[in-house]
Amino acid sequence: MDGEAILSSCDGYTVFRYGDYNIRFVAPYSLEKYISVKEWDAGYIVVMTKYRHNSEPEEEYIDLIPILENLYIDKDKFLQPIKKVRVCYD
Repeated sequence: MDGEAILSSCDGYTVFRYGDYNIRFVAPYSLEKYISVKEWDAGYIVVMTKYRHNSEPEEEYIDLIPILENLYIDKDKFLQPIKKVRVCYD
Protein backbone atom coordinates (compact mmCIF):
# COMPACT_ATOMS: atom_id res chain seq x y z
CA MET A 1 0.00 0.00 0.00
CA ASP A 2 1.27 3.44 -0.89
CA GLY A 3 -0.58 5.47 1.74
CA GLU A 4 -3.21 6.72 -0.71
CA ALA A 5 -6.94 6.10 -0.31
CA ILE A 6 -9.63 6.58 -2.94
CA LEU A 7 -12.94 8.42 -2.51
CA SER A 8 -15.83 8.13 -4.96
CA SER A 9 -19.58 7.62 -5.09
CA CYS A 10 -21.82 5.07 -6.76
CA ASP A 11 -25.57 4.40 -6.73
CA GLY A 12 -26.32 6.67 -3.76
CA TYR A 13 -23.33 5.60 -1.69
CA THR A 14 -20.00 7.14 -0.81
CA VAL A 15 -17.16 4.70 -1.38
CA PHE A 16 -13.86 4.90 0.55
CA ARG A 17 -11.22 2.41 -0.58
CA TYR A 18 -7.92 1.66 1.07
CA GLY A 19 -5.95 -1.57 0.95
CA ASP A 20 -8.34 -4.50 1.17
CA TYR A 21 -11.15 -2.29 2.49
CA ASN A 22 -14.03 -1.03 0.36
CA ILE A 23 -16.23 0.94 2.76
CA ARG A 24 -19.62 2.10 1.50
CA PHE A 25 -22.03 4.39 3.32
CA VAL A 26 -25.09 6.42 2.33
CA ALA A 27 -24.25 9.62 0.44
CA PRO A 28 -26.31 12.82 0.52
CA TYR A 29 -29.44 12.32 -1.60
CA SER A 30 -28.57 14.91 -4.25
CA LEU A 31 -24.86 14.14 -4.61
CA GLU A 32 -23.79 13.89 -8.24
CA LYS A 33 -20.09 13.34 -7.59
CA TYR A 34 -17.06 14.22 -5.52
CA ILE A 35 -14.75 16.61 -7.35
CA SER A 36 -11.60 16.89 -5.26
CA VAL A 37 -10.20 16.41 -1.77
CA LYS A 38 -9.13 19.69 -0.19
CA GLU A 39 -7.86 18.26 3.09
CA TRP A 40 -7.23 14.92 4.78
CA ASP A 41 -6.85 14.98 8.55
CA ALA A 42 -6.65 11.42 9.92
CA GLY A 43 -10.26 10.46 9.31
CA TYR A 44 -11.74 13.85 8.54
CA ILE A 45 -12.08 14.79 4.87
CA VAL A 46 -12.85 18.19 3.38
CA VAL A 47 -14.06 17.55 -0.16
CA MET A 48 -15.52 19.58 -3.02
CA THR A 49 -18.76 18.11 -4.29
CA LYS A 50 -21.28 18.59 -7.06
CA TYR A 51 -24.94 18.43 -6.06
CA ARG A 52 -27.97 18.34 -8.38
CA HIS A 53 -29.59 21.32 -6.66
CA ASN A 54 -26.60 23.66 -7.15
CA SER A 55 -24.73 24.52 -10.34
CA GLU A 56 -21.63 25.50 -8.33
CA PRO A 57 -19.37 23.05 -6.42
CA GLU A 58 -19.86 22.98 -2.65
CA GLU A 59 -17.48 22.20 0.19
CA GLU A 60 -18.54 19.14 2.18
CA TYR A 61 -17.17 17.31 5.22
CA ILE A 62 -16.89 13.58 5.86
CA ASP A 63 -15.98 12.17 9.26
CA LEU A 64 -14.89 8.55 8.86
CA ILE A 65 -14.27 7.87 12.55
CA PRO A 66 -17.87 7.10 13.58
CA ILE A 67 -18.30 4.99 10.44
CA LEU A 68 -15.20 2.94 11.25
CA GLU A 69 -16.33 2.54 14.86
CA ASN A 70 -19.77 1.30 13.73
CA LEU A 71 -18.01 -1.27 11.54
CA TYR A 72 -15.77 -2.36 14.44
CA ILE A 73 -12.65 -1.34 12.52
CA ASP A 74 -9.73 -0.20 14.69
CA LYS A 75 -9.69 3.46 13.61
CA ASP A 76 -6.13 4.14 14.75
CA LYS A 77 -4.68 1.12 12.97
CA PHE A 78 -6.73 1.75 9.83
CA LEU A 79 -6.15 5.52 9.52
CA GLN A 80 -2.47 5.75 10.55
CA PRO A 81 -0.94 4.62 7.22
CA ILE A 82 -3.23 6.80 5.06
CA LYS A 83 -1.29 9.90 4.02
CA LYS A 84 -3.47 11.11 1.16
CA VAL A 85 -6.99 10.73 -0.21
CA ARG A 86 -7.91 11.43 -3.81
CA VAL A 87 -11.11 11.31 -5.81
CA CYS A 88 -11.16 8.67 -8.52
CA TYR A 89 -13.98 7.29 -10.62
CA ASP A 90 -12.88 4.14 -12.47
